[in-house]
Amino acid sequence: MKWEQLLSLKRQGDTSKRLRKEQDDLRLGFEVDYDRIIFSAAFRSLQDKTQVIPLSKTDFVHTRLTHSLEVSVVGRSIGRLVGKKIIEKYPYLQEIHGFQANDFGAIVAAASLAHDIGNPPFGHSGEKAIGEYFSIGKGQKYKDQLTNKEWQDLIDYEGNANGFSVLTSSRPGNEGGLRISYATLGAFMKYPKESLPKKPTKNIADKKYGFFQTDSEFFQEVAEELGMIANKTGKDIGFERHPLAYLVEAADDICYTIIDFEDGINLGLVSEDYALEYLIKLVKDSIDANKYNTLTTKEDRISYLRALAIGSLINDAVAVFIENESAILEGNFPYALTDKSKYKAQMDDIIKLSVKKIYQSREVIEKELTGYQIINTLLDKFITAFNNNYEGKASNYDQLILKLLPEKFNIEKESLYHQLLHICHFISLLTDGNALIIYNTVNANKS
Repeated sequence: MKWEQLLSLKRQGDTSKRLRKEQDDLRLGFEVDYDRIIFSAAFRSLQDKTQVIPLSKTDFVHTRLTHSLEVSVVGRSIGRLVGKKIIEKYPYLQEIHGFQANDFGAIVAAASLAHDIGNPPFGHSGEKAIGEYFSIGKGQKYKDQLTNKEWQDLIDYEGNANGFSVLTSSRPGNEGGLRISYATLGAFMKYPKESLPKKPTKNIADKKYGFFQTDSEFFQEVAEELGMIANKTGKDIGFERHPLAYLVEAADDICYTIIDFEDGINLGLVSEDYALEYLIKLVKDSIDANKYNTLTTKEDRISYLRALAIGSLINDAVAVFIENESAILEGNFPYALTDKSKYKAQMDDIIKLSVKKIYQSREVIEKELTGYQIINTLLDKFITAFNNNYEGKASNYDQLILKLLPEKFNIEKESLYHQLLHICHFISLLTDGNALIIYNTVNANKS
């Protein structure tokens, strides 16, 4: 892969080249990506979507929105530091093409901002609830009417693939979705493959999938424009990662490892004593003991340790990337950057404790159970009504259900697969609160 191709400013529908040296630095295309994402309805909805504690009204608990903003900030820092090193190594990128170190930061920041934009309500249990509606629930009846890959899209419903749809899918009068630059889309695509074959290798790029069958053609166009390396044969589609996707993933890994841990401490789910014990190896080279000892509140102490820990992990991620940059460009780095981090053991310990104390806490389990019930009910009500309407046999109840669909979702779909995916897309874009309101409405609950 070549950096000048990987940093493509092209957007869906472009008929001419967008050259970096002709860009207005006051309105750089990669920064336009960030603006378009942050002003989108899908991004705004993240303010009421679960990060860890579903439906929590606790002030200091992170939502998907605050998490995404924090990941974008960390991603920008990593991207800029990497960009500086890349421009130094390949000066022609600046001298001939006009690329700057901050371009890398802008791309990673935009992709990081969007990394959770396709995630359903109620955290990762939302993805599982949608998948299990089809694999073990009432949706099983549709299996024989779909291709293997279409069925796999549904039973392994994936927020990353849904996010690609959110960013790129057209509607009448809105061609190309948000029309994000191909470089940012490439950095966004952590798993540049389709749903089958499932986990064909241990390559990190094969861990999940990154696009639905509906988006296959455009996904391939983006990957080929960027010069990404194909790693599947026959009719299967898959590519090695865009190099900047490693940085987006690292920013996400850093934030959820450290900040979820911080949330757990502030909630009282994790003892403050664990904070210094688990973070000290991350911060021992940068901590000012005198300053730490002057902090009188738990919140301030944890905040200080969190900031230092994130700084250490940012510098480490940059070092690992630069050390392996040649292998990454050749498609020969099948790991996450954090897999090769000198702090991997410490991060694993923090995640293990978080799983035990936070992710498996009673509050989380209770709310995820609620989420399962809500999502299964809404899927069944809307899929039944939408399909009955398509077949011309909608009941009055079905028609009432369909009136709850937003205007942009009241459009016909040409096949069963498209209909099913359309309703899954609608459900996935609901906030936790909206999903609960609609659930209460269809069940005639007054509370």
